[in-house]
Amino acid sequence: MPAVLRTPRSSWIEQGLKALAVGGPDAVRVEALAQALGVTKGGFYGHFPDRKALLAAMLDHWERQSVADMRAQVEREGGDARAKIRRAGMLTRAGDHLHIDLAMRDWARRDPAVAERVRRVDNQRMDYLRELFGTFCSDPDEVEARSMLAFCLLVGSHFLAADHGPRTRSEVVERAGSLLLGDT
Repeated sequence: MPAVLRTPRSSWIEQGLKALAVGGPDAVRVEALAQALGVTKGGFYGHFPDRKALLAAMLDHWERQSVADMRAQVEREGGDARAKIRRAGMLTRAGDHLHIDLAMRDWARRDPAVAERVRRVDNQRMDYLRELFGTFCSDPDEVEARSMLAFCLLVGSHFLAADHGPRTRSEVVERAGSLLLGDT
């Protein structure tokens, strides 16, 4: 008799994060996830006792991806601090990660536990930026300001609805990044 294949735990988490990115935490429903995965919801309970446990696993996965995994990839690919800052920004904006990150921030506005998790992730991201900027800026106040501006550019540019004249948004963001990195 062949072994019964179960939907991996990671698939439930990934599908939950996709649902979160599209519809917020209320969209993370076991039935909807099962339907999206093309399986019955019974398999969910082999991995999680309830929806709350899935949400916690999603937060854990997002934190690990946003901090440890991202940093490991940036460091593995090497380069100077400026290249690493650029690469970290590109990884944060890549694929579904940015949409999930923005959804986490929106969720944090209504859930204190999620807000604390976002704060912890942001603090770790800022620590990494400080470390990198500190390699070519000796003034601690400048390091802090550049780190904050870089992080605000990464997150905040997605909320800004302003036009940029004849320039594209990506051209302006690239120029702002160059100013922060002292490439001018």
